[in-house]
Amino acid sequence: MGKLAQTSVKYLITAEFNADGTVEKPDVIGALFGQSEGLLGHELDLRELQRTGRIGRIDVDVTTVKGKSKGKITIPSSLDSTETALIAATIETIERVGPCDAKLYCKSIEDIRAVKRKQIIDRSKILLRELMKDVPEISTLAEELMESVRSADITNYKGCPAGPDVESGDAIIVCEGRADVLVLLKHGIKNAIAIGGTGVPPAVAQLTKSKETTAFLDGDRGGYLIFK
Repeated sequence: MGKLAQTSVKYLITAEFNADGTVEKPDVIGALFGQSEGLLGHELDLRELQRTGRIGRIDVDVTTVKGKSKGKITIPSSLDSTETALIAATIETIERVGPCDAKLYCKSIEDIRAVKRKQIIDRSKILLRELMKDVPEISTLAEELMESVRSADITNYKGCPAGPDVESGDAIIVCEGRADVLVLLKHGIKNAIAIGGTGVPPAVAQLTKSKETTAFLDGDRGGYLIFK
């Protein structure tokens, strides 16, 4: 018997049977080939289809209970939908399996490609959701961009973190640390300078003599000492 490559399977015929006696898998296979022979002509004969690889390996599961057998038959097909339906209808004409009267009926014809398409769609939805989790909002991107630009504006004035307008402007804002300068830059204030401790560096002291000075300090003892 020929074997159909899994990649070429288009449809899967599933049939069930009931036999009025004990039968085995070879009895079912024999009935399928023997009793369908010649019904649809040579081109759609099961043996010929399997020989040419258009019908795959026929699987049969048999269960026998209290002297009667029943089971399931699966037939993979690479034929088109019409020919596959003809094959499914043909096996329903079988009336005997082995020495027993039997009845076969097609339970379903499953379109393997449709199943694969559904799997693709379901998986793509999951992947898209995961992708969207990593896509930031436009407002977040804009804020990050502005933050980057403003952070790049920070300079160093004689050892002190400062905004770019500290030396050229006619006023300065004295604050405690680099983070304070960055916060002010974020809000467009470019004339701040940080002293970086409780002592006022000589460079900052010199600036305060020639520029209008505003102090932005913490309301703790350190801020008080700087202000004093």
